[in-house]
Amino acid sequence: LAAFSLHHHIKDRLNITQKQIQAMISFILMVNKQGQTRLSSYYEWIRMAERTALESEIIRKCLSRSELQCSFLEYRGFKVIYRRYASLFFIVGCSMQNNKLSDAVGDNTDDVNELGMLEFIHTLVETMDKWAGSICELDIMYQLEQVHFILDEMVMNGFIVDTNKINILRPLDLVDRETKKEESIFGR
Repeated sequence: LAAFSLHHHIKDRLNITQKQIQAMISFILMVNKQGQTRLSSYYEWIRMAERTALESEIIRKCLSRSELQCSFLEYRGFKVIYRRYASLFFIVGCSMQNNKLSDAVGDNTDDVNELGMLEFIHTLVETMDKWAGSICELDIMYQLEQVHFILDEMVMNGFIVDTNKINILRPLDLVDRETKKEESIFGR
């Protein structure tokens, strides 16, 4: 009952539809052209052996598709949305299983807004570009903590919570500013 009232509170507060509130991101992957995972973030519990198999299969499927094919595919109960930027693939997996609330309402339609997820990927890349200049594989590899921080500012528990680049980068800028102050105080 508490989850049901929370659902309605969120729905009323944000003025969004039931379909929009259900679409949950299960995982986000950043992968290079060779198929090496540079970042993975899971918002749904999946055993490590299953994660490894799922990642390798999804990566193989995404990398083998031509540019003429659409950027959406369904695989093992996930709707996979991906986009390539230079040498990096950004892959978002959303669970296609309807929750109990949608079953009670009788809504058995697909919950995932593919174009919305493509827009989310684009916003993520733009935010990372604003932070790093022009995001590349090396930025992700050598500054993984900051990239996770950006992702955590945008996605919480599998739901997109913020897409405003300034709001997302403000805490990271404050941390950088304080680090520079500290370095100047200690003469490093």
